[in-house]
Amino acid sequence: MRRLLVVCFALLLVGAGTVGVFSTIGLSPVAATPSDAGVAGPTASVQQSDFDPDEPIGCVGGVCYDDELGIDQSDGLSDEEFEQFTKQAMARVEYIRGQKFQEDVPVDVMTRAEYREQSQGGGDGGSEFNRWNDQVWKGLMIVGEDSGSDDEIGETLGSAVGGFYSPSQNQIVIITPDTENPIISDTTLVHEYVHAMQDQYHDLGDARYRGETQDRDLAINGIVEGEAVYTERLYEEYCESEWECASPPEQEGGGGGGDLNLGIYLTVFQPYSDGPGYVHDIVEADGWDAVGERMEDPPRSTTQVIHRTDREPTPIDFTDEATDGWELYPDQGVDGADTVGEASIYAMLHYQSQEYGAEAIDWRQIGAVSHPYEQLNYVSEPSDGWANDKLYPYRRGDDEDGYVWVTEWESEDDAIEFYEAYQAILTAHNVSEQENGMQMIADGPFRGTYGVHVDETTVTIAHGTDEAAVEQLRPSVAEALGDSGSSTDQNATTETNDTGQTESPIPGFGVVVAALSLLAVAAIARWRQ
Repeated sequence: MRRLLVVCFALLLVGAGTVGVFSTIGLSPVAATPSDAGVAGPTASVQQSDFDPDEPIGCVGGVCYDDELGIDQSDGLSDEEFEQFTKQAMARVEYIRGQKFQEDVPVDVMTRAEYREQSQGGGDGGSEFNRWNDQVWKGLMIVGEDSGSDDEIGETLGSAVGGFYSPSQNQIVIITPDTENPIISDTTLVHEYVHAMQDQYHDLGDARYRGETQDRDLAINGIVEGEAVYTERLYEEYCESEWECASPPEQEGGGGGGDLNLGIYLTVFQPYSDGPGYVHDIVEADGWDAVGERMEDPPRSTTQVIHRTDREPTPIDFTDEATDGWELYPDQGVDGADTVGEASIYAMLHYQSQEYGAEAIDWRQIGAVSHPYEQLNYVSEPSDGWANDKLYPYRRGDDEDGYVWVTEWESEDDAIEFYEAYQAILTAHNVSEQENGMQMIADGPFRGTYGVHVDETTVTIAHGTDEAAVEQLRPSVAEALGDSGSSTDQNATTETNDTGQTESPIPGFGVVVAALSLLAVAAIARWRQ
């Protein structure tokens, strides 16, 4: 069984004027949050002792959504101001969503130092899981051979956690510099109250909110986080036009920096980018009740969120061919496999194109967004024909690792587009083709031998340290490549995307670049036992 950790993290998006939140429903950070780790809790707490579920929608404890409270956060919030502030945030979520909280939700605060101290060491997914997960992220060409996914995710997490909601504790925790005179992001608080409301109406601890794969987790977050971010955006619009809002003063330094793995970040951020637009479209078509219905039956793939489709993934029939002692991980993923999905594949293509100069996609098009409630564009030609995938990590003994990644595409043309983009990634790492059709990267973070084969709508990738490992991991791929004498000519039909780094970004992308470069993010790791 995989261990469920349901926590919603606030993360600062510097330069974009918003705060996003990453819900770890089935996806968890490297370290558990204090409330779920069973250690000491926050140093301050506010609970609405006068909460009355019979008050009108939009009023909590005598404070209503349109009251002018005159709160100023420049010197922090007093206890009285904190109580009024949190009551009004709760009331405004009720007003926007048109429904009443069923019970009170306490709000706690802790300092960043306390959060770091209490979070360390609580979320080890286990050595077997970490070894398995390393191959998933290496298959995505996002984490290289010289580091582990656990470390990379932890470094990307950095210091940007701004707060979280814990369903198991029914509480919101906000990170603040000073717990005696706290400064609170109103948008973070609103966002977390949405998660609390979701929990009261839908039970976020239910199995429907646990994805068995990376793609399913992100898809579920498309509705869970989409509703929270969309509500947050509507709140900001009210603040601009009708409401007095006690936003915090600008603070230098954001979340405190940290090393950002762009590929991990883009993977994590997809529900926060596409989810709000997804929810907006549901509301516009069928109203808020339809959002509640979708919460009861969450999306099944990131493709459904990105493209607003109900199309189900194409089944993949996989037969384990490995020889010479190579073994799957039967207790990890789904029968040993993960499905990374369209969003993660896009993140791979973007990361390799921007960071390593691969001519896989024009990474600058990530800023070409037309939907008013979306922030980044996760559509590219090599990824939007995704129909399904299964990535199987393998191990032999204590120190030999490899993987077989089977990807299925909607058409043969889609399969070729993905194949050519993947070849562009290999080319960026100075790959050399061998006589038997395999390809080798001699050094660098993605070194090793690759067997890449296209069969109609299927592209299969086998990776190991050397040719013998690839032959043992996937004999059918080795045989197919050997029969043809070489891999498919990756240069004959590959289109150059003109990804030269010296060109100016497309209009409006500068803000996104600044955001990505400064952002530390609540990141994901698969947590199972």
